[in-house]
Amino acid sequence: MIRVIFNRKGGVGKSTIACNLAAVAAKKGKKAVLIDLDPQGNSTAYLGQNGKDNHIGMTEFFSSHISYKYRDFKPVEYVRKTDYENLGVVSANAELIDIEQKLVSRHKIYKLKEFLKALLNDYDEIYIDTPPALNFYSLSALVAADRCLIPFDCDVFSREALFDLMASIDEVKEDHNPDLEVEGIVVNQFQARANLPTASVNELKDKGYKILEPYISASIKIRESHELAKPMIFFQPKHKLTAEFVALYERLSGSGHSTDNMIRASEVESEVESQEVKEVC
Repeated sequence: MIRVIFNRKGGVGKSTIACNLAAVAAKKGKKAVLIDLDPQGNSTAYLGQNGKDNHIGMTEFFSSHISYKYRDFKPVEYVRKTDYENLGVVSANAELIDIEQKLVSRHKIYKLKEFLKALLNDYDEIYIDTPPALNFYSLSALVAADRCLIPFDCDVFSREALFDLMASIDEVKEDHNPDLEVEGIVVNQFQARANLPTASVNELKDKGYKILEPYISASIKIRESHELAKPMIFFQPKHKLTAEFVALYERLSGSGHSTDNMIRASEVESEVESQEVKEVC
């Protein structure tokens, strides 16, 4: 399974969702790899890696298609091992910006698809983190993926941008990848007690959009998780936020295991934490 997490708006949680779903998959015994296509390299850093070191990553992979350098490497050799069993990452860095126009001019839009299909010989699940733009890299990801998740952060600007985003994805399906399935919208940084998030989500439901449950709650713990370079299931496995990521993964994978007890067990912790959370929606 190749799954892309995409939204043209920045700050909606693409890296957070991609890394945490990949981490849950790895914890459940799946061989999972995170593909970082964002030149900012946030997913690379979140998984404890440095995209500026000498290990080959996405920059080197794409460079191999505009020069002869790096052409001798097999797809699996681009994957870095992380500190977490079963979880790998193909890193990103800012040099992706420098080579983008060369890739566009040489029509290399299908090279990522070939690369990822080859990686499926060694990995069960592939998650793709994308830049906040419909550019060469995000388009390559949409062409390559089987499934697409769209993060939504309850912001009015996210809501307006979502309508155009869905039209863009439909165009990609029509022109490049008819098998791409939009699995749904992942509501991120949700505050159940605030009026705006609930109203925003209800409006999307009224318009017929597929909203996935559970929603991912707003929490200061995710910032701590970023700082420590530990996805939630490795950082605080009993936290309510972790339970939400696990439940979301299980819904997507169709495993059908209930996490209700896990969520209830963490409600006290979440109640204390909610007093510290700033309004983000």
